Amino acid sequence: MTLNGRSKRREVLISGASIAGPALAFWLNRHGYAVTVVEKAHAPRSGGYPIDVRGTALEVVRRMGILPRLRDARVDLRRFTFLDGDGGTVASVEPRGAEGPDVEGRDVEVPRGELTDALYSVVRDDVEFLFDDSVDTLDRSGHGVDVTFRGGGSRTFDMVFGADGLHSRTRELVFGPEERFHRYLGYCFAGFTMRNTLGLSREIAMWNVPGRAAALYAVGDGDEVHAFLNFARPEPSFGAFRDPEAQRDLVAGVFAGAGWEVPGMIAAMYEADDLFVDVVSQIRMPRWSDDRVALVGDAAYAPSFLTGQGSSLALVGAYMLACSLAGRDAAEGFAAYERDTRGFVTANQDQIGEGGATLFPTTAEALERRNDMLRSLGTMPVGEGRPVHSALTLPGFVTVG
Repeated sequence: MTLNGRSKRREVLISGASIAGPALAFWLNRHGYAVTVVEKAHAPRSGGYPIDVRGTALEVVRRMGILPRLRDARVDLRRFTFLDGDGGTVASVEPRGAEGPDVEGRDVEVPRGELTDALYSVVRDDVEFLFDDSVDTLDRSGHGVDVTFRGGGSRTFDMVFGADGLHSRTRELVFGPEERFHRYLGYCFAGFTMRNTLGLSREIAMWNVPGRAAALYAVGDGDEVHAFLNFARPEPSFGAFRDPEAQRDLVAGVFAGAGWEVPGMIAAMYEADDLFVDVVSQIRMPRWSDDRVALVGDAAYAPSFLTGQGSSLALVGAYMLACSLAGRDAAEGFAAYERDTRGFVTANQDQIGEGGATLFPTTAEALERRNDMLRSLGTMPVGEGRPVHSALTLPGFVTVG
């Protein structure tokens, strides 16, 4: 299409401004798309647990120019202490590479807010952001995608991308209910911040009994720590998750009578203003696109935190989707995205069970085996990816402008 003798920039909408959304916006903008990002929050979301950028994803952030910033902000974890039901120490393990040199190619662990801020900073001047809004309806009956927003506006885009997380609204509108693609992994969790009453510094303390775990994660030397409660449950408690008070009561009930610092964690949970409760699950879909709409990141293939690959898959998927669309129409580009990315995604999702079963044993026998293994360790392999994390070689990306 031409306008006054010049090619008209294709206009696209991305729903979600966490990790996959801004990363996709960055690469689509570099290829000449006019990009709008809509986000229901009032600003880029800060805070959150530390996350890992691993393997192929390191090359993505290097090409974006933000790897030095992430390395400067990396979490320097010094100790990982495992505790028994009474709060006694099972093992205190130094992460391999702690305080060591900044090795090229080593995985980077950073506070989630550092990554989201870095992504936003490199794209905010080139992309339109609509905060405090979200997609209400999508109509693909014409030559584009007609979008109405919950804030009341409406616009037409050439393509729409869902980067709106595990419980994606875009996925629901185009592909149907989440239950079709949701794979529950047998755990629920709660995360929040609380006062650092133990004086923890650059360390994790994790308490375990069969089927329940509680952890405190001190990223630095501050007055707050990240609190985490994880518990096994045969069926997901979706009903309780719709009500904040029911969430708190569910978690408190599961951990009633627990030892160590858990009673204080439960009390802090009731006061927390950043509590997040959800199920541990994956999204598995037979296809990630339909017509002029495609999904990326957790909306398409959430791997669960048990794999530690959620952020990395979001970054790699965003790059591959934008690269696949270079010089192609939607149908061809989406087909290339599926063809070139699905194997990498599936291999990383299939890691499930390797880490989760170790950290969160559900039986006394499994817990004792885990503890015996920990006692024999001198160091813990933190910051070292598995081969599957680097199993995809990124294609080149031709920029425009």
